Amino acid sequence: MRISKSFVDKVEIPAPSKAGSSAQVFYRDSAISGFALRVTSGGAKSFIVEKRINGKVKRITLGRYGNLTVEQAKKEAMKFLGKVATGIDPIAEKKEQNVRSLSLIDTFNDYLNTRKDLKPNTIHDYQKVMKWAFEDWQLRPITDITKDMVENRHRERGKKSKARANNSMRVLRAIINHARHKFEDAKGNPIILFNPVERLSQNRAWFKIEARQSIIKPHQLASWYKATLRLNNDSTRDYIYFILFTGLRKTEAAQLQWDQVDFDDLTFTIPDTKNGVSHTLPLSDYLEQLLRRRFQYKESNFVFPSDSKQGHITDPRKSTLRVIELSGVTFTLHDLRRTFITIADSLDIPAYALKQLLNHKDPRDVTAGYIISDVERLRKPMQRITDYIYSALILNESSQHQSKE
Repeated sequence: MRISKSFVDKVEIPAPSKAGSSAQVFYRDSAISGFALRVTSGGAKSFIVEKRINGKVKRITLGRYGNLTVEQAKKEAMKFLGKVATGIDPIAEKKEQNVRSLSLIDTFNDYLNTRKDLKPNTIHDYQKVMKWAFEDWQLRPITDITKDMVENRHRERGKKSKARANNSMRVLRAIINHARHKFEDAKGNPIILFNPVERLSQNRAWFKIEARQSIIKPHQLASWYKATLRLNNDSTRDYIYFILFTGLRKTEAAQLQWDQVDFDDLTFTIPDTKNGVSHTLPLSDYLEQLLRRRFQYKESNFVFPSDSKQGHITDPRKSTLRVIELSGVTFTLHDLRRTFITIADSLDIPAYALKQLLNHKDPRDVTAGYIISDVERLRKPMQRITDYIYSALILNESSQHQSKE
């Protein structure tokens, strides 16, 4: 049959299938091979074209009737068939055009959807990077980002923060590498042949960042401790103590829930850690007392609750700044973890016990794979560290009191 306007206007709408699902009927044009009208039981009329390409029959929808006239649809069908006749795959060509026009933000979102292992905090950090470093690039096609653009943006952002500038470029490098390995042209070749962020490595342009080594020194603990006692929020205060006495990362401690605390075994477990390995630690006497006191007056399933959207402490910056102001001791929450590590090392805690306490995972250490972790073997080291920290607080406090007398 010849597909014409009058035919399309009068064509019969198919009835739904017996199962109640939508049905469709194809009416193929006798003049243009491959051109057809598709009519669904919902009343939709669309023009399609089919052709065997590289041994496979491929179909594309040209458009719906109403948006396209019959004549316009036939012209589009002829264009498609003409390209196929010259050895071009129009479907692959269109896919390539779509891929080449993918913006940075589209690629970023595809990266997040692909990486199922990313933690919510990591995703949040990546989103902050996109806004801080690449807000004006987000609608730019990923293929338009050049080496010069990367180098200039890295230098520009480095004036504000060298560490954040480096981190931003690492995130961008990961996004572009994702695009390199996933998106291809019509011939199956990568649309991105090189990662422009590699310019920073080639030119040795990465900013040198000295690793932080700050801790709270033993002679500072008394002043620091007295300042923490003046915090009005006991949840924040206990949260800070908990990090100091466990060496946990701040997010791991903040997200601790009561069903992860076992008062019978005197242990607690962090199921979702940075390295993906569940982490169980023993409770020292101080930690047991702290948690039992909190449990007696618990407000939610979080051990350290707050009125944040997440329901737990997220960023106690005001409290840490208050402690710094009152004590004169500058510190960050990660400094508390470093303080725990430094004290443990000074007590000659065995290396493998220390790794277990900190949940450090070194894939190069084949010996560690043969050592079975037993939380009871960590109880004595944990108590020794607690005793040292607690004694330092009390002894320093007592010595300061005596010196005043």
